[in-house]
Amino acid sequence: MTSLKTYLFLLLCLSFSINSFGQYTEVINSNRPGVSRSAFSVGTNVAQLEFGPYIIKEKRTPATRYEVSGFGADFALRYGLLFEELELNLEGTYQNDTKTYLTSLNSEEDRANFKSLVIGAKYMFFDPNRNAEEDKPNLYSYHANRRFKWKSLIPAIALGAGMHYDTKNNPYTAPEIEGVSPRVMIATQNNFAGGWVFVMNFIKDRIGTEQSDFQYILTLTHSFSPKWVVFAETQGIKSDFYADNLFRFGGAYLFGKDFQLDTALTFNTKDTPSVFSVNFGASYRLDFHSDKEQ
Repeated sequence: MTSLKTYLFLLLCLSFSINSFGQYTEVINSNRPGVSRSAFSVGTNVAQLEFGPYIIKEKRTPATRYEVSGFGADFALRYGLLFEELELNLEGTYQNDTKTYLTSLNSEEDRANFKSLVIGAKYMFFDPNRNAEEDKPNLYSYHANRRFKWKSLIPAIALGAGMHYDTKNNPYTAPEIEGVSPRVMIATQNNFAGGWVFVMNFIKDRIGTEQSDFQYILTLTHSFSPKWVVFAETQGIKSDFYADNLFRFGGAYLFGKDFQLDTALTFNTKDTPSVFSVNFGASYRLDFHSDKEQ
């Protein structure tokens, strides 16, 4: 049977994964390699960089036929400010590719720009386990800590808000998109026994523009050792400009309490266009957190 020491260490290390178990944790908690956002912040006075280059392949076969081949990078800078529940963030995606139109001439278009660039903040206003004595680890029973708790069905909830910035003539947005536009988000998180975490995001992007996207992201994470985490994720996107249902699978490895490596595959099941992407990433934090005196 797993020793008590190993089990307690496992509880701690669950927080380094894609989604964390608390506000500040002794080991890094990262939103990578998925794209959902945890309901929890990184903790006060913690600065964290999350970065992931990827290669992308798209192909559209009906109607306007084309192929896209290129590379890009997702990035996020997160900082915990003033309160444990508050996080400031800058996040985006930059892509460089070649779009080839599959006609008799096979014309090509080289493209490069930010697919998204958002500055914002997130605040967790509800945590069902805050100050809950019954949720502390049972030091005398390994099985008691693994038992399902009905209270775990109640999620932590956070609200996020930010501003998109889109340049003129961006090839990845609708032609009329330019300047700043707001984003709002609701993030929920359930922490279940046995190292399972379930996160939901509901996002309204570029509000008031011709490309006002609605997105949902559902992420299920499982930590099966103190250093290894796997995840599965689905993302739905709906707007007049673009609609898709994406699926992701991958994992992460904890190299140290402040450093994580990860990888993921992204694909869909349609041909308007078909999407396939391979992502490798890393997360690193500068930890200046100190507990407040009680």
